[in-house]
Amino acid sequence: MRRIAFFIYGVVGHLLFLGIYAWLALFLGGLILPKTIDAPVKDTFWTALAIDTGLMAVFALQHSVMARPSFKAVWTRIVPRPIERSTYVYASCAVTALLMWQWRPIDLVMWDIHNPVGRWLMWGLFAAGLLMVPAVSLLISHFDLFGTRQVWLHLQGKEYTSLPFRTPSIYSQIRHPLYVGWMISFWAIPTMTAGHMLFAAVMTAYMMIAVIFEERNLVEHFGAEYEEYRRRVPKYIPWARGGKPETEQPTLPELAGVANPEM
Repeated sequence: MRRIAFFIYGVVGHLLFLGIYAWLALFLGGLILPKTIDAPVKDTFWTALAIDTGLMAVFALQHSVMARPSFKAVWTRIVPRPIERSTYVYASCAVTALLMWQWRPIDLVMWDIHNPVGRWLMWGLFAAGLLMVPAVSLLISHFDLFGTRQVWLHLQGKEYTSLPFRTPSIYSQIRHPLYVGWMISFWAIPTMTAGHMLFAAVMTAYMMIAVIFEERNLVEHFGAEYEEYRRRVPKYIPWARGGKPETEQPTLPELAGVANPEM
């Protein structure tokens, strides 16, 4: 019965994420929803700035702290290991929902593309970025990332095993396509307000910092295999110079991870 309960818990968490992701897409695109990132302004600039920055700080802390191995070592004394990742997903959904619910728009327009071709190009990039995020996760560790593989193995009475290191498709060209997808979806918008730009800038900075710690974890987990991958493959841009000299310290990956050693 416990195994069935854990499995249901994990599947519901995965479905909840898909719902939150759809909400986020509409929120960022300013589509359909009664409240989006560019909803009518009700607060002063400084009030909105303080609230929005605080919301993003909560988001960053939850995603960073709960993903760290040192936190997991303590956390799994409380939360059963088979549902540790699913619990992380629930917490991530909660802080993301809080951010969208309590977001305070700042309506100063930073750019507004009037040319129809330009606007459609930006909308196309926005959609491509949003589609890229789940697509690249399916290439490597989608079900592991969201905890459903863990609860499925537990339901079958099998021990969890980390996924092997793989670099399929786009991962052989750049190390962090998932982050690239996020960045495109944050910045590719035909009408950019100050509030939207604040969100895009802070989240981009957060990802570029978080990736440092994540990649160090991957180096610890995969060792020389991942170090060689770092030297050979660039982070974000396929034609950029690909690696770091052997004397440099390891840098970073992404929330999905190149092979996601259950980060």
